[in-house]
Amino acid sequence: MTKQPTGKTALMKFEDFPTAIPALGEPKVQTPIEKYAMVDRHGRVLEKSFVSDTDRVAVHDSLDYLESLAPGEKPLAMELAGPRSQIYFDPSKVHCAIVTCGGLCPGTNDVIRALVLELYHLYGVRHIYGVRYGFQGFIPRYGHDLMDLTPEAVANIHIFGGTILSTSRGPQDTGEIVDALDRINIRILFLIGGDGTLRAATEICQEIARRELHIGVIVIPKTIDNDIPLVSRSFGFDTAVEVATEAIHAAHTEAIGSPNGIGLVKLMGRFSGFIAATATLALREVNYVLIPEADFDLDGECGLLANLEWRLQQRRHALIVVAEGAGERYFTEENRERDPSGNLKPGNIGHFLQDEIKNYFKGRQMEINLKYIDPSYLIRSRPANYNDRIYCGFLGQNAVHAGMAGKTAMLVSRWHSHYVHIPIEAAVGKRKDVELDSPLWRSVIESTGQPPLKNL
Repeated sequence: MTKQPTGKTALMKFEDFPTAIPALGEPKVQTPIEKYAMVDRHGRVLEKSFVSDTDRVAVHDSLDYLESLAPGEKPLAMELAGPRSQIYFDPSKVHCAIVTCGGLCPGTNDVIRALVLELYHLYGVRHIYGVRYGFQGFIPRYGHDLMDLTPEAVANIHIFGGTILSTSRGPQDTGEIVDALDRINIRILFLIGGDGTLRAATEICQEIARRELHIGVIVIPKTIDNDIPLVSRSFGFDTAVEVATEAIHAAHTEAIGSPNGIGLVKLMGRFSGFIAATATLALREVNYVLIPEADFDLDGECGLLANLEWRLQQRRHALIVVAEGAGERYFTEENRERDPSGNLKPGNIGHFLQDEIKNYFKGRQMEINLKYIDPSYLIRSRPANYNDRIYCGFLGQNAVHAGMAGKTAMLVSRWHSHYVHIPIEAAVGKRKDVELDSPLWRSVIESTGQPPLKNL
């Protein structure tokens, strides 16, 4: 009897998961990337190798999964990223555009810079344009000019936060976007954005196909929350965790500096608690971590407030980290707002907890000193740290290789230490969660010692 794979990811079957990357046509242009000799420590001469479309990376690398395959059944695998020996576009003629969409994120400028330098220096592309203010930049009535992107224009942008192209939220007419792409002769569109951008990219690709245009669309996934599926780590996440730990450390210092001190830190994480969980492990000073994936009660013998009271009686201080999307059941749709894209915003869990904690201890006639810290905008606007900068460089380079090879309707990802191509279809509309039986969350529980916070 064969073993059955366990866990949500392992249950994904090959036939249910799209892995084929669409192409604009057969690549017939010899790449301008030259092979060059490399000499190893033993004096052996090695040649730089190119990547083939048949080179694959397994989605699941567990022995249980491999043993569960039927005889002759192929394992689920994704196309390996990297330079191809034959490309689709003539570098001397191709026009490329770069767009940044959604919220600010550390590393966006690094990705832009990597795209431009790779296109310009490695492939010899001379027509590279930056589209200002997201998808608004394609729509004539907004009046946003294109930006010529050259190595000189992007030379120092990586030392700044934000995006040199600026950004915007909210949907724009897909037909008008494709009209603009066709009008200004764009043949490769590089999109830097999150789930909303993936949805828009899907519609753009469908409209391009309907018109039978030869325009490639390559997405570099951007989300601080690290919640895009089949992306092991999104750029900006490492920087976000680093800045979050600074806020947690400050809150802990405040908490231990006064009797019954409580530090309350709200971190980003609308649907997934990766930042809160990872930053907690970075310092191991946190006592309670609240994330969207794990429900909790406020009241009752086993609820947060009673546990917090017990903690103060025992240790005289406490530190709480909460992700912005935690505790959504405490908010109704009527008292929540929507963003320009129509997405329902989470309730303000930080202010809600602040008020609930103060009211609880006021009713118990117990004096507390609560300090509330929300570093969200400090995180969003921060330049990337060195680890994210390196990662952004790889993402940008591999996005260019894919675009020049004529790939389309795909995003660049890192999976099992390899850079791979993911069909947009496989990631759009889906979300990666913190699994409560995962080593990550088990480590958080072991570090904090927090109980389930549920009146079971």
